[in-house]
Amino acid sequence: MRDEGDKGTLDLMTGGLMIGYARVSTDDQDLTNQRTELQGAGCTRIFAEKRSGAHAARPELERMLDHLRAGDTVTVTRLDRLARNTSDLLNIAAQLDEKGAGLRSLAEPWADTTSPAGRMILTIFAGIAEFERSLIVERTRNGREAAKARGVKFGRTGRLTDQQLERAEKLLKDHSAQEVAALLKVHKSTLYRALARKKAQQ
Repeated sequence: MRDEGDKGTLDLMTGGLMIGYARVSTDDQDLTNQRTELQGAGCTRIFAEKRSGAHAARPELERMLDHLRAGDTVTVTRLDRLARNTSDLLNIAAQLDEKGAGLRSLAEPWADTTSPAGRMILTIFAGIAEFERSLIVERTRNGREAAKARGVKFGRTGRLTDQQLERAEKLLKDHSAQEVAALLKVHKSTLYRALARKKAQQ
């Protein structure tokens, strides 16, 4: 929770604090450029994460979400610094909305939920993401039915084929690991292990 004495630059539109979130994907990357851009945009409190977006745990993101109050605005240099895919972005945006906080990206000015236009665009994104999920489920169902007709047996094997891993990597660009694992009928941890093994072999 925020200390009573916590001060920072106020968003003149909302009256809340302007809070920055920065993230790099590897330990050898530097947060300096992101910090400079966010400070230049008026953020005096910045939560910085040195962790890949592929990791489920992002402690600084959780701290920031806990710190937020209604009227605050979270600013990022680019949306991919905040979210790993469309589904993740929409989930975080929904959490911000529940707290009465806004979101804006310096590189993508259309992504500004403090404006009616920005909120409308994210609503459209949510509709598109839901449509894509329904298409994936429908294609998966049709594929399973066709395979069953050919005598293919289904069940949890605990292992993923190379073809399944290639498909998973494509799906993970726009969907969460939990959604992809469900489509492949494996546990999320099984998917993570299989992807890690493949990366180690390359």
